[in-house]
Amino acid sequence: METNQVIEKTARDAYGRLLSYLAVHWRDLQAVEDAIGDAFLAALETWPKVGVPDKPEAWLITAARRRLIDRARRTRISESALPTLLVMSEDTQRLTSSSAAFPDERLRMMFLCTHPAIDPVMRTPLMLQTVLGIDAARIAAAFIIKPSTMSQRLTRVKAKIRAERLIFEMPDAEEIPNRLDSVLEATYAAYGSGWGEAAIADSSRKRLEEEAIYLGKLLLQFAPREPEVYGLLALMLHCEARREARYDDEGNYVPLSEQKCSRWNQSLIMEAERYLHNASQAGGIGRFQLMAAIQSVHAQRLWTGRIEWEAIAQLYEGLICMYPSLGALVGRAAAVAEAYGAERGITLLEAIPSEKVVNYQPYWALAGHLYKRMNRIEDARSAYSHAIGLSTDVSVRQFLSRQASAKSIGPKI
Repeated sequence: METNQVIEKTARDAYGRLLSYLAVHWRDLQAVEDAIGDAFLAALETWPKVGVPDKPEAWLITAARRRLIDRARRTRISESALPTLLVMSEDTQRLTSSSAAFPDERLRMMFLCTHPAIDPVMRTPLMLQTVLGIDAARIAAAFIIKPSTMSQRLTRVKAKIRAERLIFEMPDAEEIPNRLDSVLEATYAAYGSGWGEAAIADSSRKRLEEEAIYLGKLLLQFAPREPEVYGLLALMLHCEARREARYDDEGNYVPLSEQKCSRWNQSLIMEAERYLHNASQAGGIGRFQLMAAIQSVHAQRLWTGRIEWEAIAQLYEGLICMYPSLGALVGRAAAVAEAYGAERGITLLEAIPSEKVVNYQPYWALAGHLYKRMNRIEDARSAYSHAIGLSTDVSVRQFLSRQASAKSIGPKI
């Protein structure tokens, strides 16, 4: 692998870890981001000449720390941080010379991003960008808004942090439950960010899925009595168990209801089921548990050979009462259509405000399927066309095109 490719891969895989490890001590996001940027520039200049270091992340964090220390000495704006940074520099020498794994403080940084002064709506996007290294465009897609709008909002949040010189400190034990939901949401959003590329063996987004599951397990150690942590892990593992079945051997997209159960990872399914059982024993019910329970019903097809759509529809009703997200509303319409008929499903689907679904691909894919079942051919073609335009996965676009042109009723997306 060429030096520039190594640097690019390190930036893609390690940026969040680098930023988190430095930011929890320095507490100035802009300064840390600038220092990391300088470190990567230094790598581009140095590594081609002297070779890639044995531990690229350790090298980069050493370079970034030096720039932070130089800045502190030059500007004297954060003298209280200087002793800590000097100690951290000594730690780097030990890190570089030892076989210890690079320290991972992302989970801590995620909780720091739940500072009460930060708008709750922006806590999850802030974590996704600064801690997990997801770009604003992907974050915007997850929240179904324009990339420019998300970029502006993130810029304003960071400006507020700098202007008010917010001190990032870990929450007290009694504050954890109130801050946990944003951390869970960011972890799941990180997992979902890579879901579209799940079948690509060398995809960097697959690495993001793995890291999201890893963070979920760290959360379990941090908050072992929180049922929603178990629920989130169960949800991610149920989805991960079916990753290889989402595409056939030729690379064609396969919807969940048509997947071959033999391609599911049974050990991951059983692990997910254990987490879901633990959640039920921990007391309390939350949206991640309900979402995991829906996936659990789908997983039962492995043993029963059928999908209990009525049970899924009931779980969606409970989810919507608790968390009426756009995804839940569309999911309920799909389940009701399968359980009780396309007409009831389309009634629920069409009740969703039109301004909310303009750019939501699952809505249009389902609408095309249901209109087709109802023999509303022109409506079906229009909906499929809209869904195809919103799909970023080539195999999904091809699948939808086949569904739109097929005379017989095909499976839904």
